[in-house]
Amino acid sequence: MRGNERGRGDRGFVTAESAVVLPVLVMFAMALVWGLLAVAAQIQCMDAARTGARAAARQDPEDAVVKVTREVAPPGARVTVTREGDLVRVTVVAEPAALTGLPFEVREEAVAAAEETVGVGS
Repeated sequence: MRGNERGRGDRGFVTAESAVVLPVLVMFAMALVWGLLAVAAQIQCMDAARTGARAAARQDPEDAVVKVTREVAPPGARVTVTREGDLVRVTVVAEPAALTGLPFEVREEAVAAAEETVGVGS
């Protein structure tokens, strides 16, 4: 009989514990998803910058480099192509798709040596 009396006092404790723990678990899960989306956008930006740098190194026109880079980059990404001597630099900046309300952006940059164009100057 004493075992039943002890159980009666703990009935509401599980409910109260669940009310505190469930929102924390939901917030933790949302933070994990947010982090995964940010990492995925970072990887896309890195791939896009490398693709653009390869195209720019081959002496492709700047508008073609930007087009190729945007095809690989996350939607709405900003692409910048610059040339500094024999180096070409492609920068990709994007806001992760699901995180548009936050002031957060990912940025990647790739640099490549410009290849000599065949037949230039002859």
